[in-house]
Amino acid sequence: MAKRLYALGRWAARRRGRVLAVWVLLLAVAAGLGTALGGKVTTEFSVPGIESQQAQDLLKAKFPQAAGGTARVVFAAPEGAELSGDKERRAIATTLEEVAAVPGVVNVSDPAQTGAVSQDGTIGYADALFGKPADSVPQSAKDRLDDALDPARKAGLEVELGGTVSTPPAEVGGPAEVVGVVVAFVVLALALGSLVAAGLPLVTALVGVGVGVMTVQFLSRFIEMTSTATVLALMIGLAVGIDYALFIVSRHREQLADPEQDVPDSIARATGTAGSAVTFAGVTVIIALAALATTGIPFLTVMGLAAAGTVLLAVLVALTLVPALLGLLGERLRPKSARPGAGGTKTAAPGRERKPGAWGLAWGRLMTRFPVPVLIVSVLGLLALALPATGLRLGLPSNETQPTASTQHKSYDLLTKGFGPGFNATLVVVVDGTRIPAAQRERVVGQVAGTVGEDPDIATVAPPRATGDGTITVLGVVPRTGPDDRQTTDLVHRLRDDAVTPVTDAGGTAYVAGATAAGIDVSAKLASALPLFVTIIVVLALLLLLLAFRSVLVPLKAVLGFLLSIAASLGAVVWVFQDGHLSGLFQVAAAAPIASFVPVLLIGVLFGLAMDYEVFLVSRMREHFHHHRDARAAVEHGVERSGRVVTAAALIMAAVFGGFIFNHDPTVKSIGFALTVGVLIDAFVVRLTIVPAVLSLLGRHAWALPTWLDRAVPNVDIEGDSLPRRGAQPEKVPVRSC
Repeated sequence: MAKRLYALGRWAARRRGRVLAVWVLLLAVAAGLGTALGGKVTTEFSVPGIESQQAQDLLKAKFPQAAGGTARVVFAAPEGAELSGDKERRAIATTLEEVAAVPGVVNVSDPAQTGAVSQDGTIGYADALFGKPADSVPQSAKDRLDDALDPARKAGLEVELGGTVSTPPAEVGGPAEVVGVVVAFVVLALALGSLVAAGLPLVTALVGVGVGVMTVQFLSRFIEMTSTATVLALMIGLAVGIDYALFIVSRHREQLADPEQDVPDSIARATGTAGSAVTFAGVTVIIALAALATTGIPFLTVMGLAAAGTVLLAVLVALTLVPALLGLLGERLRPKSARPGAGGTKTAAPGRERKPGAWGLAWGRLMTRFPVPVLIVSVLGLLALALPATGLRLGLPSNETQPTASTQHKSYDLLTKGFGPGFNATLVVVVDGTRIPAAQRERVVGQVAGTVGEDPDIATVAPPRATGDGTITVLGVVPRTGPDDRQTTDLVHRLRDDAVTPVTDAGGTAYVAGATAAGIDVSAKLASALPLFVTIIVVLALLLLLLAFRSVLVPLKAVLGFLLSIAASLGAVVWVFQDGHLSGLFQVAAAAPIASFVPVLLIGVLFGLAMDYEVFLVSRMREHFHHHRDARAAVEHGVERSGRVVTAAALIMAAVFGGFIFNHDPTVKSIGFALTVGVLIDAFVVRLTIVPAVLSLLGRHAWALPTWLDRAVPNVDIEGDSLPRRGAQPEKVPVRSC
């Protein structure tokens, strides 16, 4: 592999004009397609096959009035007044007339007629039903809807919007994300010691991300995807794009510290060695993300494949565009101390390289000198961080988790205050009486309503609504407990087991649906898919690492360390987002269950990123052991050579991911936090602390491979043993000297 990548890097440096032109053309085409022909994204998380989704599909097909998007307008009377006052009633009536005039609205309820007013008369709500699904309602209609609320606001009422139509999509490009990129540039400048070198990874990463995100935006025209998919693609693509370029540029600069090192050969050599590590790391990340398809959940599959595509682009950029730009910059990237006339450096012995820093060697020696205490403290510390994860609760994003200043969150709080916690957990019982004789349908529906109303955990049952032919009937059910309460989950299962019996006995079909039921169904679906998902990424990663390091113990140690990182990261997410600690610092709206797909995403993404650091760090250790056969010195050398780069890479990823913690979308916020914490834990505690300690304890056994397996495993050569020796390079490539 190293030999082929060496040739690719040398070719890219020689043909840098063509390579640059191709990437610029790709970026222009992708930007044009994504901007002009981009599709729309959705805020709904649909999962075919689950009961709640079956009910939703049935309603869309046969009862579209009940499946359209809704905007719930919540009114709160001024202090000391009630909604029944003359002034308030007139303001509400005028407002509802304005809402009914909004394009797409087919029906608006009146709180005074439906009884949708709290017992104290201070809070009420009206539902505006659209004739199309929530994600199909245009922004112009949403803006018009907000303007329609002005009469009530001018009369002194508090008016807030809830419902599916008001859910905002995830957005990118805010100031927090920009700050993350700025921090990444500062880290690059400190790590590489050059502003020019620091700018190169940022430029190449932005090119790769631009092509990837715009392509995803274009594909959304043909594939349904959530708004989170684009954000995840940007988040992952930007982070790995910067890091992969950093590893190659850093290796190139390290080699150029030797004044005798030829620039074209250094570019090719950096692509062959660091590029091999980039390739293995990238393939591992791609596998981990693509494995999300095994969950059988379409929106997760699309998110995983979109992010995997941007990672693939990041690898291609690192192996082609980076060498091309290195060739374009030429001698400008050589450290000043190694340039001609730099005070004695020009007489340095050939092959002599500048030490990248004493701290890495000192840290490596500390880990190898006290491996047992280091392991005990590190493992116990990670297990302590993981403890909150034992209480993990899963759900789907709701208005409760929206920013506290948002109208969605305020409407949620008003409804809870006026009607109880169960009001935001409303369930929908859908009765399909197509196969029930017409004469029996009304009786069967009445039996269902009676059974549901007798349940002690039910607060109210709304009057049934039916299609014109009476074949489909919908009953709204309000539990006594909130959407995140365990009693509500038990209620859903109980209704599905008992309340629908009259329907099934009569030959019909009944469903228990709604947002709360959907959250329960999705969580169950993910729980059943998780073992297969974890097995696939672990087995494939073990095989890749076995190929890379020709060792059995090194891959096993890598996976065990990853499990510690995941457990600690999940514990931190639960502690902040579910338990509500430090909510002010991270602008968390409310303590609520974790979005059901966040743990799966965290496992897939963090596994790939963790293997990045494993490959970059351990490959330098194996390279040294392969040449000198000293296991302890190999560990110290690996930390010395790669510690600074891994540290910079982790800080860059944390800066990029950390910028998304302050995104308004609660799902993006939790994903950004989880990945930030996970990367920092995995890089600094697992890879730079636990890994050197474990390898020092294993000694030479860490690099052993059974004879039969050694013959079966191909030698992919990521250390660069097959590369031409210095001084025997092919014809030199002309580069620009500055």
